[in-house]
Amino acid sequence: MPKIGARKLHYLIHNHMPKDLHIGRDRLFELLREHDLLVKRRRYRAKTTYSNHWLHKYPNLIKDFIPTGPHQLWVSDITYILTNEGFLYLYLITDAYSRKVVGWDVSDNLKAINAIKALKQAIRQLPKGVVAIYHHSDRGIQYCSSKYVKLLKGRKIKISMTENGDPLENAIAERVNGILKTEWIYGQEVMQSDRVRTQIRRIVKIYNNNRPHLSIEMLTPSEAHEKSGKLDRKWKNYYNKKETQGKKTPVA
Repeated sequence: MPKIGARKLHYLIHNHMPKDLHIGRDRLFELLREHDLLVKRRRYRAKTTYSNHWLHKYPNLIKDFIPTGPHQLWVSDITYILTNEGFLYLYLITDAYSRKVVGWDVSDNLKAINAIKALKQAIRQLPKGVVAIYHHSDRGIQYCSSKYVKLLKGRKIKISMTENGDPLENAIAERVNGILKTEWIYGQEVMQSDRVRTQIRRIVKIYNNNRPHLSIEMLTPSEAHEKSGKLDRKWKNYYNKKETQGKKTPVA
């Protein structure tokens, strides 16, 4: 986890320090800064969402919905990976309660079949008898396609989509995308296109099983996936100003 961030790094190491050695979070930040080890953000741009299409778009059903356990709300998104042969596209489905990636696929195109592969993987991991899941996404053509919608409806999964183009309407999916890219993908040399699937499988495994999450009591996604009930977040809500202005903030 080369780009995990100082707060989570401090959480992971503080119980393993010798008794005569103690370093607080702020001092750890200073130490990393002194040695030029703080994470530097890098950004690339590639368009993944095409919502100006004629297919039916669904309303946002999760504005006031807060999951209290796994298998209640999935959030989906598509992001991109820069390789030696151009961009590849990563399709992700994340359980909103646990932040666990439950389905993914990677492809060199933006066809709906790749989103369907990620969805089928997410469906396969469901325990028997689970019903009434929400599937939330942007209004991209992949999620509105007839085959994708048919698969959701066939499993009685409720379809929810963003309405205003605001990233906060799909904040968890956007956040998980950012974590995978910032902490792993951007930190490597440009990926070789023929090795991307193997590398993404490894990254998702480490993210799910080893990375603590500030939003879920510093549990890993896999640990949170086994729990139920409210999980306290360990980070400040920077959107309070928007909330006081009457704009509701989605599940974070």
